[in-house]
Amino acid sequence: MNTTPQPDPKDRPARLTVGVVGAGRVGPALAASLQLAGHRPVAVSGVSDASRRRAAALLPDVPLVAPAEVLQRAELVLLTVPDDALPGLVTGLAETGAVRPGQLLVHTSGRYGARVLDPALRAGALPLALHPAMTFTGTAVDVQRLAGCSFGVTAPEELRLAAEALVIEMGGEPEWIAEERRPLYHAALALGANHLVTLVAQSMELLRTAGVEAPDRMLGPLLGAALDNALRSGDAALTGPVARGDAGTVAAHIEELRAHAPQAVAGYVAMARATADRALDHGLLKAELAEDLLGVLADGTASGATGPHGTTGGPAPTDGGDGGGTTGTDGTTGTDGTTGTDGTTGTDRTTGTDGTTGTDRTTGTDRTTGTDRTTDTDGIDGTEGDAR
Repeated sequence: MNTTPQPDPKDRPARLTVGVVGAGRVGPALAASLQLAGHRPVAVSGVSDASRRRAAALLPDVPLVAPAEVLQRAELVLLTVPDDALPGLVTGLAETGAVRPGQLLVHTSGRYGARVLDPALRAGALPLALHPAMTFTGTAVDVQRLAGCSFGVTAPEELRLAAEALVIEMGGEPEWIAEERRPLYHAALALGANHLVTLVAQSMELLRTAGVEAPDRMLGPLLGAALDNALRSGDAALTGPVARGDAGTVAAHIEELRAHAPQAVAGYVAMARATADRALDHGLLKAELAEDLLGVLADGTASGATGPHGTTGGPAPTDGGDGGGTTGTDGTTGTDGTTGTDGTTGTDRTTGTDGTTGTDRTTGTDRTTGTDRTTDTDGIDGTEGDAR
């Protein structure tokens, strides 16, 4: 977290008027945080009722106007629209003469760097790409969560200090991302954040099917510890049946998923293969156990592939393929699937007190869960959602 003492806002020079184009979840929160730093929001554009409510809650008394008028009123303009809408918006604003020379134009898209703002640059604007790596709720809590949030920053070299200064004023931590690396940077965040939400949601559904009344309560300590351990130790934090090479347990898992959640089989197998590869590379999975495990996963793909609506490609085999622990006995009775309690309850992941007491690690998943990565569907014309 940035701990540098901040001067009183009224004592800071060069305070700017701020405008927001696209009152999704991100724009009003960033403008509110800039207001706390002494800048002055003067205009915001929004179409839907939800966008108007957000703007009214986070930026009270700031008028709602058309996008072109936002640019007329503001020295610093936040373009917080979906990724796909951003290039067309920038081109349209530049072609209509709305962009003014010397105007700071900031977009919050993770996918794009500064080049997407080239039409505005040619019109004299100063282009900045500031992407907050955090989830947004569209409420005042977002302003608080910006404290310590990393921002992916891309801008021309001569504007680098200005870009980083704005991030620090919002309480964030600037991370410089090269223009050509922006898509990879964004893919990395989506891989960890978006897919985490899907995995957790699937896990909760399966626990409910298994009879667990409070799956969120059961998963909270386990996932909090797993996240903490992974952030601290990387692949060394891997545990469970795949990392141990328990082919019989994995076969039982796949059979149960085929029976109760066939749509989850493909994802389970894909993640198990990726986990096995990483466990092998880091010496966690013994080579002599990997053959049977990979055989089970290959069989799971061949006979358990799901169609577009969750239908299976064929009946499950009665045995788990070649090798020990994959016969029909283990696959149907689940004997092997219940012996490794650390694989299912995660007791080995929660023994470290730092994994469970660090509540900021669990609440902080809001910064990485990736819900902000999805575009805000509040926009009637699809242009006022968040660029994440």
